[in-house]
Amino acid sequence: MPGAKPAAAPMKVAQVPNPGADFQIVERDIPKPDLGQVRIQVQACGICHSDVLTKEGQWPGIQYPRVPGHEVVGVIDELGAGVSGWKQGQRVGVGWHGGHDNTCLSCRRGDFRNCRNLKIPGISYDGGYEQYMVAPIEALVPVPDTLRDAEAAPLLCAGITTFNALRHSGAMPGDLVAVVGIGGLGHLGVQFANKFGYRVAAIGRGSENAALAKKLGASLYIDSSASPAEALQKLGGAQVILATAPSSRLMSALFDGLAPNGKLMIIGVTSDPIEVTPVQLITGSRSIQGWAAGTPADEEDTLRFAELTGVRPMIETYPLERAAEGYARMMSGAAQFRVVLTM
Repeated sequence: MPGAKPAAAPMKVAQVPNPGADFQIVERDIPKPDLGQVRIQVQACGICHSDVLTKEGQWPGIQYPRVPGHEVVGVIDELGAGVSGWKQGQRVGVGWHGGHDNTCLSCRRGDFRNCRNLKIPGISYDGGYEQYMVAPIEALVPVPDTLRDAEAAPLLCAGITTFNALRHSGAMPGDLVAVVGIGGLGHLGVQFANKFGYRVAAIGRGSENAALAKKLGASLYIDSSASPAEALQKLGGAQVILATAPSSRLMSALFDGLAPNGKLMIIGVTSDPIEVTPVQLITGSRSIQGWAAGTPADEEDTLRFAELTGVRPMIETYPLERAAEGYARMMSGAAQFRVVLTM
């Protein structure tokens, strides 16, 4: 793809002026990349539920006005000083992992995902709800040419989260893996689980999602209102239950559906407690683990795997000028299934 030329006019930005305020479409000067940074001409940016942290001021220390967005795909438009290994015109993405300090204990041990001073696009600095953004090179991931911009964007958060959680879950090909929720995360989780070679049980609310779940790659569908833990045990128990639906009540109810040495893998965010007794954990040596996204290297693995296997998000697109409408659509829970801004 040829290098994009800097625009002569100021760029358009969808910003949040204050916590809880409505989106504003404003013009700003196109930013210049600093040392160790690149400027990206944004082509697409996914609208993630985590953007509520910026929209409502739920992350400590956010400075306003702030531009949300951490599912960014675009083209490098300009290199900052000291940048090597990347070139102008190169197609790149930026996900949740927006940079790390390289000095904390986690970073010194190579655990960049858990950097104590992790930077997050749209929170630590302006994200992808704009025509041009600046990002540090440690946040960049190359994007395969075979993935469309709007398809690749959600893979940089929803995609990597489900992909990375599953591949670190301990499940082996042929194991029964249950994916809870057929939504923005779950519809990708079912696809990845199928391509990993698991026997996939999709768990959703009601019977209306059964056909879609099987189309996505589920071997069977279980209605969450009809004793899903018991249904899993009749199948021998799940080695892994990937909880994408943000319901602690459902997570608690499903725990007894695990096989011996099984793991409840949690990626659906909720603030109320999960109720599991020590006896439930001890019996069968079962466990609970949370998982969040990953590094740009993990993002690259996700994109390459999706490219090879045909895993794709189901998306609805909105132009940047309708960012508020796209955000409202995402928050409504009615989107099928990821909302993406296009520039």
